Amino acid sequence: MHKKIITGILAAFAFPLAACADIVFHKNTNLTVSINANEAAVVYTALELFEKDYRNVFDGTIVKGGKAQVFIGTLGANSAAEKRITEKQLEALRGHTEGFVLEVQNDKLYILGSDKRGTAYGILELSRLIGVSPWEWWADVRSEKKIAFSLKNGYSRLEYPSVTYRGIFLNDEDFGLLPWASKNFEPGLPTVGKTKGAIGPKTYSKIFELLLRLRANMIWPAMHEVTVPFYLTKGNKEAADKYGIIVGTSHCEPLMRNSVTEWDIYGKGDYNYVTNKDAMLAYWTERLKILKGSDNIYTIGLRGKHDGMMQGVKTLAAHKKVLTEVLKDERHLLQQYVNPDVTKIPQVFVPYKEVLDVYNDGLKVPDDVTLIWCDDNYGYMTRFPNEQERARKGGNGVYYHVSYWGRPHDYLWLATNHPAQLYTQMKQAWNKGAKRLWMLNVGDIKPAEYLIELYMDMAWNIGSVKSNEAGLEEHLAEWLSRGFGKAAAKELVPVMNEYYRLAYIHKPEFMGGTRTEETDPKYKMIADLPWSESQINQRIKDYDAIEDKVIRLAKNIPAEKKDAWFELIEYPVRGAAEMNKKLLYGQLARHGKADWALSDNAFETIVALTKQYNALGNGKWRGMMSYGPRGLVEYEKLAHTRSETALIENKAPLFLFNGKEYERFTGEKPVTYGLGYQRGAISLSKGSAVVYNVTAAATDSIRIETDLAPNHPVAGKTIRYSIRVDDGPAQEVDYTTQGRSEEWKENVLNNQARRTTHHGVTKAGKHTIIIKALDEGVIVDQVKVW
Repeated sequence: MHKKIITGILAAFAFPLAACADIVFHKNTNLTVSINANEAAVVYTALELFEKDYRNVFDGTIVKGGKAQVFIGTLGANSAAEKRITEKQLEALRGHTEGFVLEVQNDKLYILGSDKRGTAYGILELSRLIGVSPWEWWADVRSEKKIAFSLKNGYSRLEYPSVTYRGIFLNDEDFGLLPWASKNFEPGLPTVGKTKGAIGPKTYSKIFELLLRLRANMIWPAMHEVTVPFYLTKGNKEAADKYGIIVGTSHCEPLMRNSVTEWDIYGKGDYNYVTNKDAMLAYWTERLKILKGSDNIYTIGLRGKHDGMMQGVKTLAAHKKVLTEVLKDERHLLQQYVNPDVTKIPQVFVPYKEVLDVYNDGLKVPDDVTLIWCDDNYGYMTRFPNEQERARKGGNGVYYHVSYWGRPHDYLWLATNHPAQLYTQMKQAWNKGAKRLWMLNVGDIKPAEYLIELYMDMAWNIGSVKSNEAGLEEHLAEWLSRGFGKAAAKELVPVMNEYYRLAYIHKPEFMGGTRTEETDPKYKMIADLPWSESQINQRIKDYDAIEDKVIRLAKNIPAEKKDAWFELIEYPVRGAAEMNKKLLYGQLARHGKADWALSDNAFETIVALTKQYNALGNGKWRGMMSYGPRGLVEYEKLAHTRSETALIENKAPLFLFNGKEYERFTGEKPVTYGLGYQRGAISLSKGSAVVYNVTAAATDSIRIETDLAPNHPVAGKTIRYSIRVDDGPAQEVDYTTQGRSEEWKENVLNNQARRTTHHGVTKAGKHTIIIKALDEGVIVDQVKVW
């Protein structure tokens, strides 16, 4: 288990201090720092960032040399910091990569890292302690001025990461990050081939700064066909080196090649290993030659030129045969051009989509290679490492999404994945041994700020969030407090909880009833959702409540915090609310139940909000936010049509329970995280059960719908529960889905797996319903009885 050791006292003061036995940062006072000249570039980069933060908070600067107050060093460099840190902390630090110790002795602060990144993280921990947000640039979260800040003598703190490699994947950048970078923030960079723009070193430096502040260490760069590949833009590689960021590539980019663009420029013939092996080996060799000595993690394996299946194979057996050969040949190239000991080269293999089928068919992956397990693109892990995989030298990792382009529907606009869903899935993954690498698909970065930080906080310290609903709320409250103060945070926590709850029921991007990449034309037109008039009106009322509160709270936000407020709170909350109103009022209007003006006004509000976003900071974010990524029909102003069918009637169940409304339990106590349609979903450990009491008028049978989080099997091939009424027979229910089946699509669009069972009863009156988890991963959201 990850440990964080802190002793001593941390204090921040809002008044001048008399002389005391502390290390104190004062307003209008310079801070003297001692640092070895031979420290790595990333250490000096971190010090530059802290100097900027110190200036912003205290109006002072950093002075190197002289009578130092702060001593910075890295293990093995014979620094003053290493000489003064207590032996107990030194011994603990030596056992961890990227760890650091902060220790105060005799009015001096010592910062010691176990390696270059550890030292950099230790320096930037000071920025965190004085109240600087990692989002100070990326979300305009302004730091509050302080008169003084103190760390008491005896303060001692050791930290190190729970996950070895922690990074983000810039993906689907076509509608935000790329146009913003290439036309606004960093225009004029050359393009190649069919690309439309470049993301260059000025932009990547800001991204890498964010990663360093978040204690991340890795990136999969933007790679769509509209973007110039990372290594083809001068200065990108050097920027990564300056910030100590390890560069990798995604699941379909083996050996550091962005083939969707680069193959058309440098490749010869078809991107087909079966028919054009020599050309592909030569193509990979060119890149490996220039990367020797660089900080990289190499993706091995082979898919199509982009996010598709490998060319040249038609059967599973053929696929496995060719992929086996590919792995052998790629590792030979790595051995030849990177390190003769190939087991010392960080490598990952990603069983994503069709590649998972090949792996499950018995593909042998070398033991030193890290296996990266993936979610289903909608936040539900499809696979966890088993006992044999956990024993691998290369370990295991996770590739997870908070943004996605694909079927059954994109969610590229607002980042509404429920924090409790992210937490439960990632905690399960870590518990099952996925501790080597965590990669998060973040789309354009904005507006996924909170989810990114939650993910990285867990990757840094898996125990940073308590394993219950209160822990997640505390994390959210702390995040909001840092940006807007405790008073505003107290008001905002229920707003953001409701924002995530409503989107968990149906994401804003899904509200049009359409699907992407489907052949059936019915999915390309706006359609009614299966909700009654009363359900629609209640949802509009719920969104109105949080939107109105955000508008009211905005009036009290100080001017210097208004940009951050709009980016992190107002735009996502109001955007989600207005998208729902546009489509739901449209549904009512098609049936003559509402005025079309209500839908039209909601559309115009979204347009105005987006225009305001792109004008923030005198145009700093111009081009970043699009309310209609991919130009899908649901983002448009609705056509005023008339439906000939009636709205569905509201058929309420006899008695509706949310998961935590159980009467009693057996086995381990169920855990709640704030997940679910009513924030009452419960996680059941294998073998535990919950009991619900219900009164029914039926004298022959009752029907029960059990709605569960649509998790995939955690261990084995099933995810099951049993259900019985009174002393009747238990019915075993397996709600496993296969591939991209219709059932799976409905599950992820609705965030529920729904199963109905019928149970005989002999009399009307009170009955007990017993639900028992037969496998790991069972989360009961709602129980409906008819």
